[in-house]
Amino acid sequence: MARPGRSLHYFPGLYISLFPFISYFYSQQMEEAFLHFIWKFQQFDHSVLNTADGHPIDIFNPGFKNSDAGPDFKNAKIRIGEIVWNGNVEIHVNAADWRRHNHQKDPAYDNVILHVVWKNDEVVSRNDGTSLPALELEGLVSDVLIFRYRELLTPLEEILCRRYLPQVKPVTRYQMLDGALARRLEKRAQKIFREVGLTDQDWEEIAWRTIARNFGFKTNADAFTQLARSLPLKILKKEAHNQLTIEALMFGQAGFLEETPADEYQAKLAEEYVFKAGKYNLDRRLSRHQWKFLRLRPANFATVRIAQLASFIACHPNLFSLFVDHSTPKSLFRQIEIEQSSYWTKHYDFAKAAKSDIGSLGKSSIENIVINTVVPLLFSYGVHSDDEAMKEKAIRVLGEVKPEKNSIISRWVNAGMEVKSAFDTQALIDQYNSFCLKKQCLSCPVGAEIIRTP
Repeated sequence: MARPGRSLHYFPGLYISLFPFISYFYSQQMEEAFLHFIWKFQQFDHSVLNTADGHPIDIFNPGFKNSDAGPDFKNAKIRIGEIVWNGNVEIHVNAADWRRHNHQKDPAYDNVILHVVWKNDEVVSRNDGTSLPALELEGLVSDVLIFRYRELLTPLEEILCRRYLPQVKPVTRYQMLDGALARRLEKRAQKIFREVGLTDQDWEEIAWRTIARNFGFKTNADAFTQLARSLPLKILKKEAHNQLTIEALMFGQAGFLEETPADEYQAKLAEEYVFKAGKYNLDRRLSRHQWKFLRLRPANFATVRIAQLASFIACHPNLFSLFVDHSTPKSLFRQIEIEQSSYWTKHYDFAKAAKSDIGSLGKSSIENIVINTVVPLLFSYGVHSDDEAMKEKAIRVLGEVKPEKNSIISRWVNAGMEVKSAFDTQALIDQYNSFCLKKQCLSCPVGAEIIRTP
């Protein structure tokens, strides 16, 4: 028989007539996540609802999904027989799962008022010995709904909903994007908040550590983070008038001045570093072997990126103020358009000349810094200071930056998603990693609409 969701669509009559047989097969492989979806959205026949022992049920409020330990849904309101109950709901594929999970011994489940199951294969009880009312869903859920759920999760595409996206309501797509972007910014904020505690809420220092990590991009992000932590911004600010000194401090702390100097420039840096490291009591430094060079173009070498970062700090020692005070993304872009010192336009490593001049930070690199440094900083500061205007500014910046180009965004574009700005791409990256790869369609507004659409 043809795989559901593919060639069956060419035979509508056969497609519909096979629903009961296909859905019966799928129902034998019922998943608890789907039952959570059914209960949350009340996607079952309410015309005649009774507990397994025959008491009528009226559901006033199914409760809200519990993301912590304990029963699956909390604060439900249900009438069973003549009594209205307020409490929790636990969901299982089989009623016997209650006992298998030892809920009958756990006081956290004493306030469960209804056991929602696919198959009521066993009578279960609470910790105090009282029987637990059960609602069996098998036979109450539409065959079409079961089939549509299984069809959506059939892995024919990298983005499972690709076949249905053109029919999804625009408002649902926006809802998905808004939620995904909020999640991504909140996750970025949590990382930055860890630095808040380590820097005594010094946002200039936090900005320094954040942008340093960004200059490492993916390959050397960790090494750049260690470099920034070993070299406080307040020291660099004191030397902002002298770019050679800033380069000496950075290359010295990065571990590139430990070997015998290869040329006059490296010798000058080493001499300057010895003096300044003593002055500022710098002792924690990296080693050259901690930096990665393999399969990188010379323009992306850590040495070049360190030189570019040194130029950036020499021009803009007050980092956080720069990011916060800019009026438009275009003005910020112009501020970030810096060029490394002349030595590093001709060399990709000490005494190693480049075949052609190495340019300054490219447009895509600047956009990357804005997306991955400036926006998270503004949003995090907005959360930390309860400043809605700052959070809105962060989101507005994303909306004015061109969309990113990568393999994940290409998948979404091929699936029919319209991508206009970095707002969209940042949201879609998170949606793909957090939901699509994990097949969390039931928790996605788009997936929920597809499954529930008649």
